[in-house]
Amino acid sequence: MGKEITSREQDYSQWYNDIILKSGLADYSAVRGCMVIKPYGYALWENMRDVLDKMFKETGHVNAYFPLFVPKSLFEAEEKNAEGFAKECAVVTHYRLKSDPERPGKLMVDPEAKLEEELVVRPTSEAIIWNTYKGWIQSYRDLPLLINQWANVVRWEMRTRLFLRTAEFLWQEGHTAHATKDEALAEAEQMLHVYASFAEDWMAMPVVKGIKSPTNALPGRRKRIALKHLCKMVRHYRQVPAIFWAKTLRRLLTLNLATSRINWIMCGPPAGALVPV
Repeated sequence: MGKEITSREQDYSQWYNDIILKSGLADYSAVRGCMVIKPYGYALWENMRDVLDKMFKETGHVNAYFPLFVPKSLFEAEEKNAEGFAKECAVVTHYRLKSDPERPGKLMVDPEAKLEEELVVRPTSEAIIWNTYKGWIQSYRDLPLLINQWANVVRWEMRTRLFLRTAEFLWQEGHTAHATKDEALAEAEQMLHVYASFAEDWMAMPVVKGIKSPTNALPGRRKRIALKHLCKMVRHYRQVPAIFWAKTLRRLLTLNLATSRINWIMCGPPAGALVPV
């Protein structure tokens, strides 16, 4: 097998692809930009997910699941979505196919089945989750709200790479609500340490913890802290942004109280894709 794997010195990018394919972690799929995670690769993901899930629950978080589809009007209510994700969104416009009368045995989109409002296939879940939260949070007695979601997301990519950048990928995202700024910031710091512990103690991946500069913050974000892992092929690989939003939900989602919010999201690939060498 060694002869079938390109050397790192010859072509680092091809060496990476050869390792992924020959080790049976993943394969290319018939859907452009997407991959198939094979049983061995998915078992590694399950191991990683189970360890993190235990760490999350030890810090008081619980799991939930929210819809894959987000109404466009709700999605664009988040200012950062309109600016940051618009070019990456997959959008559902119709709800039905029908037989093509001009091509027997073929299908076509039924023009009479157009949705009243387009649905965005989630590239992230803030919009649908926080729209739901506004019905759950009626007073400070409902806080803190500590919820995590394991899910898949879609971000349309033109240049893809197995595990590192594909149109659909697995991840988790935590969305918590707090009564005070101090509680929200403490949550962000706690989760950053949880992720760092996982990366270094379980994945043998040294990381750098830091605070994003204001020029790198998207609209509405008051503070953004993240881990970075150095990776030869992509210079550095960003992991786990923890984002503090202060009092923005009242304007966006008409909550009944000014709630501080924290989002923490694991953007890394399944385990096995970035093993230090």
